[in-house]
This record gives sequence, C-alpha cells and structure tokens, in this order.
Amino acid sequence: MPTPTFTSPDLIRARFSGAMSAMYKQEVPLYGALLALVEEVNQVVMNASPALAESLRRTGEIQRLDQERHGAIRVGTAEELATLRRLFAVMGMQPVGYYDLTTAGVPVHSTAFRAVHETSLQVSPFRVFTSLLRLELIEDVALRELAASLLSRRDIFTPQARMLIERFESQGGLSDDDAEDFIQQALETFRWHHHATVSAEQYQQLHDQHRLIADVVAFKGPHINHLTPRTLDIDQVQALMPAKGITPKAVIEGPPPRRQPILLRQTSFKALQENVAFTDGQGRHTARFGEIEQRGAALTPKGRALYDRLLDTSREALSGVPAEGNAEQYMQLLSAHFSAFPDDLAQMREQGLAYFRYFVSDDAPASVQGSLAELLGAGHVRCEPLVYEDFLPVSAAGIFQSNLGDSTQIGYEGQSNRVDFEAALGAQVLDDLALYAETERRSLEQCAVRLGLAVLA
Repeated sequence: MPTPTFTSPDLIRARFSGAMSAMYKQEVPLYGALLALVEEVNQVVMNASPALAESLRRTGEIQRLDQERHGAIRVGTAEELATLRRLFAVMGMQPVGYYDLTTAGVPVHSTAFRAVHETSLQVSPFRVFTSLLRLELIEDVALRELAASLLSRRDIFTPQARMLIERFESQGGLSDDDAEDFIQQALETFRWHHHATVSAEQYQQLHDQHRLIADVVAFKGPHINHLTPRTLDIDQVQALMPAKGITPKAVIEGPPPRRQPILLRQTSFKALQENVAFTDGQGRHTARFGEIEQRGAALTPKGRALYDRLLDTSREALSGVPAEGNAEQYMQLLSAHFSAFPDDLAQMREQGLAYFRYFVSDDAPASVQGSLAELLGAGHVRCEPLVYEDFLPVSAAGIFQSNLGDSTQIGYEGQSNRVDFEAALGAQVLDDLALYAETERRSLEQCAVRLGLAVLA
C-alpha cells in the first residue's frame, strides 16, 4: 500500500497566512493601504543600507519579510482555546509563552501560536496572539452568567474544520486537497460577523463592564481583530501614516529607536467603528484595527532583565500612562534611560544580552582551529542576532487599551493564573527563551561540523 503524501504544515501555514491577509484586506481596506506603505518604507530602507539588505539575504530574513504577518484573536471558553490549539497544530504552530494582561487592566491571558524551528520560520513566520477571556473577573454575577450562557451556545468552528482537524490527528497529515479545504474552513473562524447574538441593552452591559468583554462575547465568532506587517523602520511608517489617511496611535510601544533594534516595537491605527445588527436593532461596535511592527534582536534572560528594568524606570519617571498628551515626554524618557543598553552588536554578544545565529563564512578554510571569539575575529565565522518572534505584555496591553478607547485601567492585580490557562489550553506553553537558546546552539553545532571542530564555544 503506497505511503500517503501529506502537505507540509509549513506550507499550509504559508497559504493560510496569505488567505487571511486577502480576507482582511477586503474587510478592512485601510489594511491594504498599510501594507503598501510598509512595502514602500522597507524598500527605501534596504536601498539606503546595503549592509542591512545583505544581512537579510544572508540569514534568509529577506524571503520572509514581505509575507510576515501576525494576527490576534480573542476567545471566550476553554473549549474554544483548546480547539484553536489543535487547529493551529495542523499548520505547524505551537503555543509559545504565557502573557498575563490583567495587570494592565485587560481581563485576558494569552499565548502566541507560531512555528518554533528556524527553518520553519523562514518558510512562514505567521503567528497568532491568542487571548482567553477571564470570565471570573466579571464582578457582576448576573452579567457573568449571561456571558457564560452566550458563549456556551456558539460554535466558532465549522463541522468540516473539526472533521479535518481530526483527520490530521489520526492520519498524521492532510493531502493537498484536504489542506486547501482546511484553509477555507479555518478562515470562517476568523471572519467578521455583522450580526451580534445579543440585544443592544445586553451589549451595552457587557461593554460597560469592559469593551473587550463585549467584543469576545457578543458575536457568533471571535473574528481576527488585526493583522500586522513587519517594517524595517517603524518611526518612518508612523511619520508617513497621516499622509496616507491613516491616523496612528500616539505612542510607539516597546523600546526607543536604536541603531540595533531589540525585541519588538509596535504602532497601530485606531480601531474602526463598524455597523452591527443586534437582535433588536442596529448599532455600532469598535474592535478591528491595523498594526505595524518592527522586530529586533531576541534578548537573553540577562538582556530581558535589563530591558524590563529600563522600561519600568522610564514609566515610573513619566508618572502616568503613555498617551497622546505625554507622548513626546515619554519618548525622551525612554531614550534617556535606554542609553544604558548597549547599542552595538559586538557588545550585546560579548555581554550576553542577546541571542545570535552563527554562520561559516564562504571563504573559511575547510578545517580550522580556534575559539569562537578567535574565529569571529578572523572572519571565518559571522553572526547575526536572532529575530525576536514573540510579544511583550506591556506593549500588547498598550495596543489593546489604545484601540479599545479606554482612558482608564481597571486593576486586576494578583490575578495571574498560568495553571488555569494551560488547563484550558490542554497543553503547557513553550518557553520562548529556551527556543532561542536551542536555535543558537544548533547554529554553533552546524558551524563546528563545517569547520571540522568537535565543539565551538
């Protein structure tokens, strides 16, 4: 009996990402304008910096740059989250990291589904930031029961999608025809629904508790609430957005501008007000927006500790939440405090602040002796910082708050609950720092083999 031929999960992920982008461009036309702006800025940056363009080519980043997207989705029940985990597994995506957004006044906790191996990431870096509503944080018992009842009556997955997930799990893969069917069925979970499942009064009650609660609970499906292209210069995109008819949020989330970007910087345009049909009439709902990101070096535990300390110090000096009225002051404070973080790749590597991927130079001899530092100095080995593939809780909360229009933050201090989240997920989340360390280790092992060395350190 012939062995069945299955489509690579990486290819399914790449196709799904493209299909999702096309769908979202139809639903939110400003997203198309955003894509065009990011493409324009990226080309300008690469033309102005041949060294950067060469680095992108050498690492394979240039192939993924134009297709790079991340999305975000919010679900309401453990069953929805667990089924999403199984759905994303069909596309080779695993849950990485635990993010508690309750400390920033957002009643969700989250993970990011993404590929975890560098070769898979080069095929498609698509990732989805996935949040689970914390129903237990709704203080009004009657409202909490209403939300639970509404969520229990919906199914956000098509019967065909569920069947194809089960087929993937039992067979170990999907044929090309099944993979294409799966993509179309999975899109339905992320599609926008104009029809709400609640009355206008019920919507307002949920909205008054927290805008995000209304967004999660009041509709037939969770709908993708943004897709995010990757730019090489987020400050330039931010500056050009108004000329394209796009109003950006006041503050770019994350670290300040640097010669050597670190972690993640994000900005967005304000969420759209959209017409919706309640069960008893017409109304408006605000949820979906456009976002742009600039990704930098993944930081080690030492680097993250320094980043967190400098960010906390900057925010404490601001004496308030970064917003339109204090945006300029906040950016000045960030730049001043982050001067303590080395803005040089060699220093970042030598001080153990960032993860790197190592490559043998094309002209390196077949066999050579020396330490890693010696081989780097001789030019036989080169290194590039690993791209940060994940998210920052403070930045994610800042984006959520800005686009939900919340000027105040509800306090949910002391409510972090990773154990409950993983129980709902049906799996443990992976440690992002361990994944970066493994990628760095694999690259060193490959260099050692290529140079005829037992180890390279």
